[in-house]
Amino acid sequence: MKKILTIVGTRPELIKMAPVLRELEMRTKVDSRLCVTSQHRQMLDQFLEIFDFKPDYDLDVMTPNQTLTSITTAVIEGMKGVLEDFKPDWVLVHGDTTTTFASALAAFYQQIPVAHVEAGLRTRLLYSPFPEEMNRSLTSKLASLHLAPTKKSYDNLISESISHDAIEITGNTVVDSFVSMLEKVENDDNLISRLENKFDFLDTDKPIVLVTGHRRESFGNGFNSICKAIHKLASEENIQFVYPVHLNPNVQGPVNEILGGLDNVYLLEPMDYLPFIYLMERSHIILTDSGGIQEEAPSISKPVLVMRECTERPEALEAGAAILVGTDEEKIVTTVKSLLQDKKLYESMASVPNPYGDGKAAVRIVDAVLAYDK
Repeated sequence: MKKILTIVGTRPELIKMAPVLRELEMRTKVDSRLCVTSQHRQMLDQFLEIFDFKPDYDLDVMTPNQTLTSITTAVIEGMKGVLEDFKPDWVLVHGDTTTTFASALAAFYQQIPVAHVEAGLRTRLLYSPFPEEMNRSLTSKLASLHLAPTKKSYDNLISESISHDAIEITGNTVVDSFVSMLEKVENDDNLISRLENKFDFLDTDKPIVLVTGHRRESFGNGFNSICKAIHKLASEENIQFVYPVHLNPNVQGPVNEILGGLDNVYLLEPMDYLPFIYLMERSHIILTDSGGIQEEAPSISKPVLVMRECTERPEALEAGAAILVGTDEEKIVTTVKSLLQDKKLYESMASVPNPYGDGKAAVRIVDAVLAYDK
């Protein structure tokens, strides 16, 4: 019986680790437990309910006006007790959050091996994205097993002198989650009816541009430019914007100041996964700085404009499913207009197969962890 502790702290981590947790539940010789740090409390709780997960441990570290330092120290201190209580054979962490790095460090201090899901993503820019680039690089130094989603992430790890024997290419678990939830959105008549009623304010005759944004490196001038671009497009084009606005005050401030009151810009509260997938399906273009959405959108043939100066997920750019527009007002405006007006360009992006996986990553991940001789 192998004892495996999965640790998540944020909504995106839970979405991406949900298929792994389900797969672990199905294995008869595994004692699987879930620890949440609750780095993000409200949004994480919503998704624990959606996926029907009941954490075995909850560090509840979120505090008002929390900082990266406060999160890091609280997670390290809290994980000490969890690890001493459960004594896992493996700790599973995901991606690039502060929870990920701090939990990996706590496990290292107790000489417990770490398996890093979604390992090997890199921009090679220390502060972009911040602090995610450093979090994932440091986690790679602490991990025993690296579960890389793509060949490019595998190559990044090899270039850092990590042994190929310690790396497994698995695909990205977000595709697993997305495909599973998409089936519900497309096939559950009661759910479809509820979602149609929830968003009955949308005009079926106008294209929808779905927007998300939350990156720290865009706070200030970056978000001002993004909002000005949306304002300009909303004023000039016969389109509608749907923007579930992140709770961070650095996002709420410029978004409400610049975009509040526009008839064709709908500023919504952060929402559950299923309604968001419904909006993704209904959208014509997706404008985002989210890593997960870059990976999900090709599964439903939606062009993605990435509002970042660089991305650690270049596969979609190279395949032609996404365009990097940064936070440049003029580039955002001209690229959205091009996609609205140029059908050939739009179809070339929409027809690209998803480069991030086939929906079977969770099985490969669990197989790799159980088989690895640490």
